Amino acid sequence: MSWTGFLSPSWAWLFLLVIPLVIVYFLKLKRPRFEIPSLVLWHSVINDQRVNSPFQRFRKHLLLWLQLAILLSLIVAAMQPFLRGGAGSSDNLPILVDCSASMSAIDTRGGATRMERAKERITELIDEALPGRICLIAVGAGARQLTEFTNNKRILTEALDTLTVRDVPGNLVDGLRMAQALARRETISTVTLVSDGNFPDLQDTAGGQKIARVDVELPFKLQFEKLETDAVNMGITAFNARRQSAAGAADSLTPWDVFVRINGSPDDVTSGEVLLEQDGQEVGRQPIALEAGQSKRLVYSLQTSGVSRLAARIVSDGFDGLSSDNTAYLELPVSRSLLVWCDADLQSYRHALQVFPDVTVYPSDDASGQPDVFDLAITETTRKANPNLQASVRLVIGEIPEDLAELVTTRSGNSLVVDWNRSSLLLQHVNLDSIEIADEPVRGDDVLDQHFREAGYEILATGRSGPLVLARHTPGRQTFYLLFHTDRSTLPYRVGFPVLIKNAIDITRHAAGLAEVGGQPTRVLAPRMLDRNTTYTVSAPGSTTQTFRTGPDGLLSGVPAPRVGIYRISEDGSEVARVGAGVLDAGESSLASADLIEPRDEELRVSASTTQIDTDRPLWPTLAWIAFIVLLVEWWYFQKKTVRVSG
Repeated sequence: MSWTGFLSPSWAWLFLLVIPLVIVYFLKLKRPRFEIPSLVLWHSVINDQRVNSPFQRFRKHLLLWLQLAILLSLIVAAMQPFLRGGAGSSDNLPILVDCSASMSAIDTRGGATRMERAKERITELIDEALPGRICLIAVGAGARQLTEFTNNKRILTEALDTLTVRDVPGNLVDGLRMAQALARRETISTVTLVSDGNFPDLQDTAGGQKIARVDVELPFKLQFEKLETDAVNMGITAFNARRQSAAGAADSLTPWDVFVRINGSPDDVTSGEVLLEQDGQEVGRQPIALEAGQSKRLVYSLQTSGVSRLAARIVSDGFDGLSSDNTAYLELPVSRSLLVWCDADLQSYRHALQVFPDVTVYPSDDASGQPDVFDLAITETTRKANPNLQASVRLVIGEIPEDLAELVTTRSGNSLVVDWNRSSLLLQHVNLDSIEIADEPVRGDDVLDQHFREAGYEILATGRSGPLVLARHTPGRQTFYLLFHTDRSTLPYRVGFPVLIKNAIDITRHAAGLAEVGGQPTRVLAPRMLDRNTTYTVSAPGSTTQTFRTGPDGLLSGVPAPRVGIYRISEDGSEVARVGAGVLDAGESSLASADLIEPRDEELRVSASTTQIDTDRPLWPTLAWIAFIVLLVEWWYFQKKTVRVSG
């Protein structure tokens, strides 16, 4: 590999200017004839005669050499030479910029954030980029291409200035895959990653180093420029609440146990206090002290009479490197009964539901006050007589989904359960051995389990000829399909049947937030049930707003939450809901840093470099200065000679 190059080699034709410069010096000097009283000047005459012979005239002609040096320096400078910093350094260069939550950390009290230091380094890379083009890619929870490949420094600098930290975990895999996709349409030999090395799922090596394994093939050389890190931090990594089974002090009060998990730095001792606020009022304060790498869970007990908003905050005793993980939010819902729709013909299910407390079953004898939205729906078909039936969890009995009609059919005949997923929330503690089924689901020829997964379904139980129980999870929806009808099986007569119903109720309680509620992490807000076909405005922290519209099901989903803080959902200027989001990620709070990145090909393992990676360095400014200095020397030499003669 050549270690030098030229941006404008076409200017090499200027070397032809050396010829007329030398020819001028070959011309014979014409001196006038004078009578002299001495032969002392014959020495000069002899030198003039030697000048007329080729290459002899260059002896002791310093001015010629100085002028040649000036000319050659200017010509080479015009060709814009540069010194290569490494292999492929002058090609198209994607720069991956880590903008995850840990990049807002400061490593010294009053110092710059890691993102600010990363921007300074990337600015240097942009200024030193010579023949190639740069593409900026921001890597947070996903990858975003900030610019196309360009050598326009203004565009690159403006894009870099607008880049801010997002309070989300980093996703290095997405960034590398975007660079991999760019390599398919552009010539890319090197990709530069500027990060603090805080990647998900870091592992320790035998040598005590931390390694980040990424399941990506790298068709290019990866340069990992790691920022120096030395921050101490303590952060909230989990925030949830569980409803107590005992009644509150009054029938209108609901008791809750609130859990806050605090993680400390892996290499430092940390301490402070954890405050719990309920609807803006402090209701608890506990001191906490953590050894290096320690984690503790704090428990608070409180009661609510309606919707209650909680906030947990850390007050550190000393220096805390990351402030965004010091706050987390949680909303406790109104205590109410579980709303369950169960078809009137499913008497075995309705009978089993009667024994569970705080469960209201519809349709009831009193049709007044029937809600349009239920927590759990147990139906024989998704096309039942109630077209407005909406539920977050649905259990469909004896129906094959329409989009699976070509994969599985039902025939008459006895079938047995061969295997089932015992870890499934629906089937845990349910014994399906020796269950006899009259309707046998049969998969089509050459139909594999993979075809069901590709259609978005998970197989929970399998018979001799095909799947028996399927599950499908979509945002805000969980649907379970029993492809056989339980009334034509022995399942309702087994102990596992009421256990199955209890599992469905537990799944629904968690989905509705009536049993356990978890804090909202950043990234994307949890789906929320609102009015159908309605436009809502979501105001995020930092005064940014976005507009979203619910569909026919009334589900508001896909709302991004890149910042820690309160998100307000409003309709026509009137607030209808608010949600608080926190980082809640142990990896980001640890501020742990990878020393190695290992792609799919382990031989291409990349080591972190805490020193600046060499880049192409321009040489023409140096050559221009050399020409200027030589010009000054020539001027000084000529002036000195003139003064001596005149003296």
